[in-house]
Amino acid sequence: MNMAQPKIQVPDIAAQVSYAMRQMGVAPIPRNYELFYEAYLGSNPKLTKELASLGSRATQEELDAIGAQYFGRHQNQAMQGAHGRIVSELQDLLSLLKDEQSALENYNRVLEETHSRITSKNASSVDLLRNAIGVLSEATGTTMAQGKVTVEGVEAKSREMEDIRKELDEYKRIANTDSLTRLYNRRAFDDRLATIYDNQRGRTSALVICDIDHFKRINDTYGHPVGDKILATVGNIIKGTVRKDAFVARTGGEEFAIILDLTTADDAFSIAERVRKALETTPFKNSRTGMNYGPVTLSMGLCMASQADDPQDLYLKTDIALYCAKTAGRNRSALFEDGMKKEPSKSWLLYKK
Repeated sequence: MNMAQPKIQVPDIAAQVSYAMRQMGVAPIPRNYELFYEAYLGSNPKLTKELASLGSRATQEELDAIGAQYFGRHQNQAMQGAHGRIVSELQDLLSLLKDEQSALENYNRVLEETHSRITSKNASSVDLLRNAIGVLSEATGTTMAQGKVTVEGVEAKSREMEDIRKELDEYKRIANTDSLTRLYNRRAFDDRLATIYDNQRGRTSALVICDIDHFKRINDTYGHPVGDKILATVGNIIKGTVRKDAFVARTGGEEFAIILDLTTADDAFSIAERVRKALETTPFKNSRTGMNYGPVTLSMGLCMASQADDPQDLYLKTDIALYCAKTAGRNRSALFEDGMKKEPSKSWLLYKK
């Protein structure tokens, strides 16, 4: 009897995280979501372990303590402080412009009064001329001085706001950077992936998902410190091998992603193979003890944006190609083709043992 293949479901990260939070009775507020989001990605096993140790009823104080330890709430406070400074600078700038407007209004009033005096028939020509010159000179000098102060003030405020903007850009960079590999993190990857189909040009993009083969065995054999060093090295090799305009991220655990714009399937496959071979030929040895941790290899799945309907479909098909590369023997690249299938995975469990 033929049975229909079960439909492959794309993991809904938001739904999975929300479900896990509900199961633990955790309040659905942004800072809690951030903790569970990072735990879902699996990029920080210690964080996941500490959350699991809280049991089914974690207090907000306990969650905040973990958040402060791993994310540094001072960064959010600093961002709020920078925002407050921008508001203050804008208020000062608005005050300067209001003063300038007031000075110009006064100057216009003086001109009107002077015009009235000149056209008056009750004063002599000499008095008219003397009064007009005196009034206009004083008003013009005052207005020019006020204008100079305003220009200088606007320039100073602009410089200060530019400094604050750079500071905020740096906070954003830190928030979107994986602390271990210095590549973009999953948060930045999700944002970038969502923009691929914003215009027709995105159809010439390719998504590549890379997964380190047998990485759990590396961690179990040599420990997490060695595993972390290998992850950092793999990240450096990927970044150093692809094009400079490529978007490279560590998307969780031992998984990396590359987004290539304005490329063809052949070029994308060639780049993936170049990355794979570069890693395959890299020695992973402890220079002090001589311990050999290698070989370290990658399995890679690729899919062109033109082969998918939207970002979610693109990620799904690339993941299917990665699965096929794994099942075909690992340490290889696979380009998505119609007909490729992936066995449905079990539902994600945040704290599975």
